[in-house]
Amino acid sequence: MARLKNSYAESIRPQLMKDFGYRNPHEAPRLDKIVVNVGVGEAIDNPKLLDTAVEELAVITGQRPMVTRASKAISNFKLREGMAIGAKVTLRGQRMYEFLDRLVNVAIPRIRDFRGVPTRSFDGRGNYTLGIKEQLIFPEVEYDKVEKVHGMDITIVTTANRDDEAYALLAAFGMPFRRRPNQQPVEA
Repeated sequence: MARLKNSYAESIRPQLMKDFGYRNPHEAPRLDKIVVNVGVGEAIDNPKLLDTAVEELAVITGQRPMVTRASKAISNFKLREGMAIGAKVTLRGQRMYEFLDRLVNVAIPRIRDFRGVPTRSFDGRGNYTLGIKEQLIFPEVEYDKVEKVHGMDITIVTTANRDDEAYALLAAFGMPFRRRPNQQPVEA
C-alpha cells in the first residue's frame, strides 16, 4: 500500500473529521483522481514532438497516456479537427498516491526559485489545478534525451465540496502552499 494512503487512513482522515465535525469517516474528503495533461502545440508542424511528450508522460506517471485531439479547426493556428495536439493520463488508486508522493516530496522541491504553490488555484468545488512549466523537475526524465521543454497541468480531484476542505486535505498530504502575509501556518 502507498505511504500516503496509509497516512490518510491513520492520521489525516481522523484529523479532518475532528476539524470539520464529521461523524462518519466517509464524509471526510479524500482524493478521487489526478489528471496530468500535456499540450503540445508544436505537434502541428512536428509530430515527433508529440511522441516524445507521450513517452515522457508515460515515464513520469507510470501509465500509458491517451493522445488528445483537436475538437474543432482553427485556421490561424493551422489546426484541423482531429489533429493530435496533446496527451493526458488519469491516475487513480495506488498510482495516484505514488504520483502525489513523488510530486510533493521530489519534483516540486526541484523547481527553481520556488516559494510555494498558489492557494488561488482551487475551482470552488474542492479541486486543485497546478501548472508546471517544465517536465525536467521529475527525476524520471533524462535531461540528455529531452528535445523540447514543455509544461503540464496537474489537476487533483477530491471529494471535498468546498475549497477549505480540499485545502486542509492537500496541506495534510504535504502540499507546500504559499503563505499569505497574515496567514498562520497550517498544522499537518
